[in-house]
Amino acid sequence: MFDVDWMGLLTREVLRERGAALIAESCAWAVGLSDRPHHRRRAGRVVPSGLTVGERAATGQRLGSEEDGRVDLGDAAPGSFQDALDMIGADGRLVAERFDDEVLVPFVGETCRLAGERARATRPAAWAEFADDLGEDPDDVAGVVRAGDWAAPLRIDAEHLVLAALRDVPLIEVEAEGLPLSLVRAAEAAARSAVVPEPAPVPDETLAGALFLARAALEGSGCTVPVPPDEADLLLAAFGDTGLEPEEVPSVLPHLPVEEATITRIAAVLER
Repeated sequence: MFDVDWMGLLTREVLRERGAALIAESCAWAVGLSDRPHHRRRAGRVVPSGLTVGERAATGQRLGSEEDGRVDLGDAAPGSFQDALDMIGADGRLVAERFDDEVLVPFVGETCRLAGERARATRPAAWAEFADDLGEDPDDVAGVVRAGDWAAPLRIDAEHLVLAALRDVPLIEVEAEGLPLSLVRAAEAAARSAVVPEPAPVPDETLAGALFLARAALEGSGCTVPVPPDEADLLLAAFGDTGLEPEEVPSVLPHLPVEEATITRIAAVLER
């Protein structure tokens, strides 16, 4: 029998091996935070503080607040990377939540997939038995990993790894470290956007009506294409306005220009 705990240990082992890559991705993601307007909550409303994030950090002022921040992030050094995670954006959402959606979720998902590939290669019989227990095809590594549900606990480990390396590092230094990789990522994104992807074929004619509504909703939503995670709520609202039922949303998302991290976030919202 394939031991679930062994697989959990393997995902953590692969995460440790990829630790340097995770730190690099975190630094690259942080680039540009200093240039954004700093926001705080006043009388229940989110308003600009009058300074950029970088200007506030340079004067030794806290970026986060006890009112909106997370308890585990509240002991941050002013102007540090952890302090930046604990602040809110213009939408009132904690930056740490956006970091989770845009960095940790996709990175952990890929880490789990790599661990699954290694398990299938090194313990094929045990992997096949385990996949059968989960009702999944052993050749569908992503499906087995998804059913095994290792991503949620591994995200906690990934966040701890990032904070262990970057928590007290000044935000401006984190950004400087991540600048080279962020330029590479920007070039990759520009290259992808220059190619118009062909929509995935609709496998079931019964989806045609729902897909028509979904595409109409996307066109009228004003969302960026492909839709990033921080616009997931906007897209969901547009779906509702066009009459798309919540149970239809998961079926149409793979046929729309939507980022994988956005699909993950929408799925989490629909499960609530």
